[in-house]
Amino acid sequence: MRNMPGKPTVYDFNALMYCYFKSGNVSFHLLIELYLGMKSFGPAPNASTFNTLCNGMLTFGNLKDSLFIIEEMCGSGFVPSFKILSKLLKKSLQFGSLMDSLCTLEIMLKFGYVPTEPTFNMMICMLGKAGMIHEAYFVFSALFNKGYFFGVHTFNPILWAFCKSNQSYTALQLFYSMKKRGILYNVCSYTALVYGFCREGFQEVALQCLDEMQGNGCKPNVITYTVLIKFFCDNGRIEQAMKILTEMEREGCNPDLLTYNVIIRELCHQGRMSDILEFIQIIDQKGFSPDSYTHAALAGGLLKAGNIGFAYELLSDAVSKSCSMDVALYNIYLHCLCRQNRLKEALTMLDRMIEEGFMPTNVSYNIILDGVCRENGVDEALDLLDHFKWEANWPDVVSFNTVLLHNNSLISQLPGDMYNKRLKPDSLSYGSLITDLCSSGDPRSSAIKRMDEDFVKGSAEV
Repeated sequence: MRNMPGKPTVYDFNALMYCYFKSGNVSFHLLIELYLGMKSFGPAPNASTFNTLCNGMLTFGNLKDSLFIIEEMCGSGFVPSFKILSKLLKKSLQFGSLMDSLCTLEIMLKFGYVPTEPTFNMMICMLGKAGMIHEAYFVFSALFNKGYFFGVHTFNPILWAFCKSNQSYTALQLFYSMKKRGILYNVCSYTALVYGFCREGFQEVALQCLDEMQGNGCKPNVITYTVLIKFFCDNGRIEQAMKILTEMEREGCNPDLLTYNVIIRELCHQGRMSDILEFIQIIDQKGFSPDSYTHAALAGGLLKAGNIGFAYELLSDAVSKSCSMDVALYNIYLHCLCRQNRLKEALTMLDRMIEEGFMPTNVSYNIILDGVCRENGVDEALDLLDHFKWEANWPDVVSFNTVLLHNNSLISQLPGDMYNKRLKPDSLSYGSLITDLCSSGDPRSSAIKRMDEDFVKGSAEV
């Protein structure tokens, strides 16, 4: 083309690209080849070339090539506009491509551009949720250190990300550091710290954060109090949880259904039936409709406390009244049925669960597996191992342990299957092995050799 008289100009190429994109039938490979041909043989691409290519590729959602064109544009001495870079950043966030987002932001900062606050907040939130906490904080700091001040709504996601990843003391350091630099924290900020320290088991620090929060005139909300109540309930300290509930109501903060669900679950664990009935009455008086979590809290707690009959009656009533169900609730119901040796009903309920659009989990199948072992024997359970639609396409270590608990003599057969599926034996697996050894006294079994290798490699979970 370069040897032809009257050869096309860069404007002709740009017009051709524009019309090609408008046609809707686009080959990105051909476009990149065309661009590389212009770069090598002429006419040299201009700013309009890069903008046409980038805009067109973004329209079709081609982030990879769009970013390549932007980098080529910068390398050719042109400055991308704020508009095109903002569009690329928004698209990369829309598609969840966080690495492309970070690259785009780096280019924006290089040219002195700052994303809009909604885009920036979205990026921080997405990085935090993806566990890219340090990247989120780096992005925030990069802009903050350049003199761009963003409010608490931008910083809160970073605070939460640190607290959710067991880095609460790091979050606390950042909290005080940014407080000195002018950030005014809100209830969401303090709740993040309370949540983080409760999660890590630092009760005193969590309560100190609550005191500081109230001392600074920031009133805890229902989430703050529920976090504390859940912490105490999870640790079996129901009386402390009740004290927090009393304080919550005294401060004019009304508990919600989730708050009551947490308390009811622990009361069930402790078998405090009179208190349970009292809270169910309170829920009814306040106009709350028990949801799947309420039923799961009640039934799960009753089941754990050994009150299988009560748990079954509760769930049977919920199912008959077409109450909201989920997989966790179905699993508890299956457990109740199997513990009562009602396998046929459990299998019927499993079919109903699938018909209603709930995919059974490995937990669901392991419950059924245990029921089959109890009622119909291990041979039928072994057949089911190959017929269930397991989450990872095969059973887990709990599945094998369930069978082993009902028949230790299979210890010479099942470990081979476990190793083929790359499942590591756990303490229960080894317990079954030891029981079998005590019965057979055969130190030469392949199961022993396999498991002995685990000890040598340090991978045994004992």
